[in-house]
Amino acid sequence: MFREAAEAGRVVRAQLERNRAAAEDLGRELRGLRPRAVVTCARGSSDHAATYAKYLVETRLGILTASAAPSIASVYRSSQDLRGCLFIAISQSGGSPDVLAAAQAAARAGAFVLALVNDEASPLAREARHCLPLCAGVEESVAATKTYIASLAAIAHIVAAWSEDARLLEALAGSPAALERAWELPWDAAIDPLREASHLFVIARGVGLAVAQEAALKCKETCGLHAESFSSAEVRHGPQALLEGGFPALVLAQDDETRPGIEAFARELASRGVATLCAGVDAPGTTVLPTIEAHPAIQPLLLAQSFYRLANALAVARGHDPDRPPNLRKVTRTL
Repeated sequence: MFREAAEAGRVVRAQLERNRAAAEDLGRELRGLRPRAVVTCARGSSDHAATYAKYLVETRLGILTASAAPSIASVYRSSQDLRGCLFIAISQSGGSPDVLAAAQAAARAGAFVLALVNDEASPLAREARHCLPLCAGVEESVAATKTYIASLAAIAHIVAAWSEDARLLEALAGSPAALERAWELPWDAAIDPLREASHLFVIARGVGLAVAQEAALKCKETCGLHAESFSSAEVRHGPQALLEGGFPALVLAQDDETRPGIEAFARELASRGVATLCAGVDAPGTTVLPTIEAHPAIQPLLLAQSFYRLANALAVARGHDPDRPPNLRKVTRTL
């Protein structure tokens, strides 16, 4: 896990070079298509990347984006009207039967199917109208790291090309070097507060919510730590009742319109005696984890990269082997 996560900067650099012309062509085609909606389909870490796609597409392009339930096609075998829709299937292996069945059903229903996959020879890659490879190479760790960040980068590339956002394209071009710097940031201050913890809330909002989801999953997978992700707005609707001394919170923020609200919530948690770990905000009474300044849409990639190094170290500190999580295997073939 440690070795593969460290490769994310190199992976994104290779991906941007490989997909430059394809992303431009796809952006041009999508501007002509003018899809009425975007539907994402994925499982696990790839579904967290789909959350990033939802926020990026809706805020940058103003197009309704929703997550498909693969079982609608694979189990219920129900058909949907997806004419004029963009269907984005995200899969590291490209071999999950339910995601493949959903993509096939979407194509029959009239959708424009785009696949983001790491295995270009996979069934999903062959079924899609367009395929953008993640270019992550072999990933042996059960816990996905570099493929997740590669998925975020591919999504940002598509949206930047589609919206003709020169500023985002420029920021994306600088992301490989920023990822390499983010990997070296010391988040060790979070280890002691989490070493003996039984539960954790990971809190973010907007495009950063995708990283909160991913961080919570990695805590479960690699650290044996029960963690749940929440929007900083949603957590107020009940879940925050659990947040008190002995129940820590990891707060993640990017520098956009959501930051003031997240910072205010972090201050509130700290004032109640909650062990609050913050990345992207600096609130009194909290433990501040270092971050790198970047375009708000790129910051989630950097937060994920810094978190992966912490997750590996935390797993070891808690007596777990991050490369051998119990009851899990690399490719999960759900139906």
